[in-house]
Amino acid sequence: MRKLKLIWDFRGPNASKTAEHHEIHLKEFIKLQNVNITITGVEHVNDMHTMAFLVVDEVHMKPIRDALKPHRGQVYNE
Repeated sequence: MRKLKLIWDFRGPNASKTAEHHEIHLKEFIKLQNVNITITGVEHVNDMHTMAFLVVDEVHMKPIRDALKPHRGQVYNE
């Protein structure tokens, strides 16, 4: 089954802290909705761009995408 990485981009001098805080909210959503998502994280692109993300099975992507409104997505390669 294909997995998709839903991504939220944060830019600016506070991007890192904002992305780390956003990941907390992603984990809260996972817990509250009782969904089977085990991969979340933060990736630092550079000093002015950091991403928060979660990985979801493609078959479950649409309702999660609609609820959380990520900025973009891509196929997840482990």
